Amino acid sequence: MSVHADIKRITVPQLMAYKGQKKIVSLTSYIAPFARILDEYVDMILIGDSTAMVGYNMDDTLSITVDQLSAHAKAVVSSTQQACIVVDMPFGSYQESPEQAFRNAANMLSVSGADAVKFEGGEYLAETTRFLVDRGIPVLAHIGLMPQYVNTMGGFKAQGLSEEAANRIFNDAIAQEQAGAWGIVIEGTAEPLARRITQNVKIPTIGIGASPDCDGQVLVAEDIFNLSGSRIPKFAQQFSDVQATIRQGVEAYANQVRDGSFPTLNHCFGVPKNG
Repeated sequence: MSVHADIKRITVPQLMAYKGQKKIVSLTSYIAPFARILDEYVDMILIGDSTAMVGYNMDDTLSITVDQLSAHAKAVVSSTQQACIVVDMPFGSYQESPEQAFRNAANMLSVSGADAVKFEGGEYLAETTRFLVDRGIPVLAHIGLMPQYVNTMGGFKAQGLSEEAANRIFNDAIAQEQAGAWGIVIEGTAEPLARRITQNVKIPTIGIGASPDCDGQVLVAEDIFNLSGSRIPKFAQQFSDVQATIRQGVEAYANQVRDGSFPTLNHCFGVPKNG
């Protein structure tokens, strides 16, 4: 009998236990090459609907489909071993009814092998969260700035800046916690509000343009690698310039193809060895 040590993924309960103990590190990914690298360093990988913008050059996140996100999630799952994998539910796949949300969430997890789903919405979607959780589907809630609501919010604008808006978003967080969400993404939200939410819920908060006091942080990977073009949000920081590295490599390849120095016979098959 062979004996080997299995590498076990970080689970949703483990991430919940991180609250107050250590920060949750998360980035987005939608392709295998990035996922393999991220898996060594992060606790959670999100296949975000931001794939629509960074992967397909769409103007917003509204047009990507269940099938597309499921396929990307499957690629990420199959190329990772450690990180907890969460997949976004796209616009129109969960808002109609809890039953619609369950069918689509169950399909996405079945197809991809992901560990949990995330969807946008506060108190008014708490019933949907409860419906999914009761049926075995872990839900990561998403409140504050919600890109799928860009048309009703009037653009990608910071949220919770007025007392009325702050109270509404705070109540969204409490409702989602009570409905059974295992964590809450807080995006583009006034810092004092995000801090207040973090201090008043028992589940992890994951900030993106929210507060350093959140229990974790998530960013779009392309934003921190300088691969998003000109669409870099205020809350992102460039940690490395992958674009420059790729450009350098492509330029060297193109030059060598054009001057005939690549390929050489060493790169070919059926060539007799000298001597």
